[in-house]
Amino acid sequence: MGRLFGTDGVRGVANADLTAEMALGLSVAAAHVLAEAGTFEGHKPTAVVGRDPRASGEFLEAAVVAGLASAGVDVRCVGVLPTPAVAHLTGALGADLGVMLSASHNAMPDNGIKFFARGGHKLADELEDRIEAVYESHRHGEPWERPTGAGVGRVRSYDEGFEQYIAHLLSVLPNRLDGLKIVLDEAHGAASGVSPEAFSRAGAEVVTIGAEPDGLNINDGCGSTHLDKLKAAVAEHHADLGIAHDGDADRCLAVDHTGEEVDGDQILSVLALAMRERSALRADTVVATVMSNLGFKLAMERAGIRLVQTAVGDRYVLEEMKEHGFALGGEQSGHVIVLDHATTGDGTLTGLLLAARVAETGRSLRELASVMERLPQVLINVPDVDRSRVGTSAELAAAVAEAERELGETGRVLLRPSGTEPLVRVMVEAADIDQARSVAGRLADAVKSALG
Repeated sequence: MGRLFGTDGVRGVANADLTAEMALGLSVAAAHVLAEAGTFEGHKPTAVVGRDPRASGEFLEAAVVAGLASAGVDVRCVGVLPTPAVAHLTGALGADLGVMLSASHNAMPDNGIKFFARGGHKLADELEDRIEAVYESHRHGEPWERPTGAGVGRVRSYDEGFEQYIAHLLSVLPNRLDGLKIVLDEAHGAASGVSPEAFSRAGAEVVTIGAEPDGLNINDGCGSTHLDKLKAAVAEHHADLGIAHDGDADRCLAVDHTGEEVDGDQILSVLALAMRERSALRADTVVATVMSNLGFKLAMERAGIRLVQTAVGDRYVLEEMKEHGFALGGEQSGHVIVLDHATTGDGTLTGLLLAARVAETGRSLRELASVMERLPQVLINVPDVDRSRVGTSAELAAAVAEAERELGETGRVLLRPSGTEPLVRVMVEAADIDQARSVAGRLADAVKSALG
């Protein structure tokens, strides 16, 4: 059996892969593992539980709450809120554990469980491994100690979480958004309530789309993975910009007033310059993954800002930031982490800060984003090859070296084995799209020849 925990919790088709029994069992196991680690020592433990609007989140939330309470944990149910809100409230309320039920940008049938440690930080890998091991042992019949009487957990709704999270977001803003008209695409997801409210209270004139979740329509043709509706709405309403979130609102992508997309690399560029002006960009450094566009790296070099690159995945960005105390990091996909104010990617916070920069400077988002020129990027997935030999094939290394010589300093090659499928991803950047396509095609053929 493969590891249950992926890079962002446990995910699967709800009621098929991710069942109520699994949700209850993982919650019990998490409570036991944290108790054994000393997290609950000297006090009655508490947990914050939230979810996105998926229909399956209703029964999975009930299962998680039952599991935690049966293990002696008091539960505060915050209802439908973004993942970063649950992380924030876990820290703000001094809770020992946070649980978010969401499958982020995945389609509605999926769902997931993500655990946060005290302070709202992601659980360490070794704790996730231990939770999985304890879950498996309980599932196969090993008994566990069950509290009785006053020892069981109590369950309460915590409706104040909505206001508390909005107050936190507004307290972070360096300036108001008065005078801006902004279209928000909420993906019929977890931020459908808090995001429009936060932008409105910050002074913006807000137009919302994708903000009527019914449990079944999350991410359905809308949100950060489908920007066409946002582009159309920005044009229709003559808005200054548009902001798109995903289902659990830990991402933010944008659209400028002309309908051009502004991706995570460009957002990082804008925020890095703004934070440096305020002396908030520690060590004049920003963290991103190796998949960031070469244009981002060149823009940061021109601005005198150091770029530290990590493996693909916002977890690796966050680990690098925490280890070295960096303040800003993120991914091209729109996961942006402002570590002084959030322990995870926060799409609403990112959108607010981006809009605040537009309001502060009086410059359009298009002009601000032009600090970075996106170089043409071609990605080809090569299936049915031995991905384990990417780093050891002499034939492939020679092909890569030849491609890098051709591209020179204005291009880049990246070969990356997929973490979940038997394929290799070939990414090529170049100043010219035709050259990028040509080089990527030749490298894809080389991968098939060398690893097929």
